[in-house]
Amino acid sequence: MSEEITHPNGVREISTSALKGLAHPLRMAIYDALSALGPQTATTLAKRLGESSGSTSYHLRQLARHRLIREVEGEAGGREKWWERIPGAMRVPGPESDLDPSTRTASQYVNRELVRNMHRNFEAFVDAAYDQQRMPTAWVEAAVSDTSNLRLTKEQLSEIAAEFEKTTMALINRYRGRNDPGSRPVQVQFNAFPLIDGEESPS
Repeated sequence: MSEEITHPNGVREISTSALKGLAHPLRMAIYDALSALGPQTATTLAKRLGESSGSTSYHLRQLARHRLIREVEGEAGGREKWWERIPGAMRVPGPESDLDPSTRTASQYVNRELVRNMHRNFEAFVDAAYDQQRMPTAWVEAAVSDTSNLRLTKEQLSEIAAEFEKTTMALINRYRGRNDPGSRPVQVQFNAFPLIDGEESPS
């Protein structure tokens, strides 16, 4: 079993056992909800995900066992526990990593579900943007979606990705962990990747 690694920039690399523990549909859904919406109970997650509270409670404990989430300290006033995602960025290994077959399968599943959840969140926003009851115009106007189509070498793509991450994370970290008056959960997405149907220019 590999141990969790923390890089100098504070990004935690998920351990092999935690990766395999996360590779489950309901656990992925729970982890995504805690990441996007903040602390939840087994009951609030059950209502959101259409599951029983017994099922969400069990999978919350499994996620906590793998140190992916934790119980919220200081929450009182009821019998139910509140759970939250452990703060900070977490890296899931991708296809470029040297993984054994079972870990590679878990990595592919988790990364695919993370991308699907991002797409679902953005599609839900686009639908809600046309209904002021669901999404006020001021929030729609504050959001942005940009797509740029370029021809790049792999080195140029790496440069853009690194520069974007450096610049964006410096700004994002200014607001991380805050809960200012009038704020709501927001997800910032950025994708930069080669198109499968494209061909590499001759050298």
